[in-house]
Amino acid sequence: MAVWWGIGALASVVYLVRFCHAEESYLKSVIKTASIAALSVGALLAGGPWALVAALAVSALGDWLISRDSQLAFKLGVASFAAGHLLYVCLFLTDPLAVPERLYLHPAPWVIMLLCVLGALVAVQLFPRAGKLRWPVMAYIPIILSMGAVALVLPATGRLVWAKIGAGVFILSDLVLAQELFVLSDASRLQKVAPYVVWSTYWIAQACLTYAFLPTTLV
Repeated sequence: MAVWWGIGALASVVYLVRFCHAEESYLKSVIKTASIAALSVGALLAGGPWALVAALAVSALGDWLISRDSQLAFKLGVASFAAGHLLYVCLFLTDPLAVPERLYLHPAPWVIMLLCVLGALVAVQLFPRAGKLRWPVMAYIPIILSMGAVALVLPATGRLVWAKIGAGVFILSDLVLAQELFVLSDASRLQKVAPYVVWSTYWIAQACLTYAFLPTTLV
């Protein structure tokens, strides 16, 4: 697994340094996709849960699609990431240490309430700005927030705490991405910084989720 961690991390750093602001190219798409595909291959070879392997694989597909310059590819990419989040939900719920009753225990209800408020605010903000992508974006919001909420069924100790961290960082990454794509102007200083924040938080989130569910002896 260490080799695949290394490949994924190297591809991630190359993308961060060289391609965050680069024009569309097949090389850019390959580097972006490889950074997560390597984690998926490594998880498969290490005997990781099928839902983890599949979530990483469809996320890698989403990376390829979103890196291509077309609305159809973007919509398919959003669908791929939505599928990835649903697979993570399945992964969380089927873990032997998952306890659904944790959703009723403090502070989980407050966290869920905050996620609902966040989703409503983001939906109101993006609905008039997302244009033809409005409905895919609206459908995506509750799916990723559901992934964050369901992570609360996992214990807050041991390796699985990294799954909670990964879910939270994933939400942060997509929140910044939404601002970059639909809210910030091209002249904004934040627009120049946003791609670096999006990419670094996204890869860290996927790495945290991968680490949380791999067999302990193989990490």
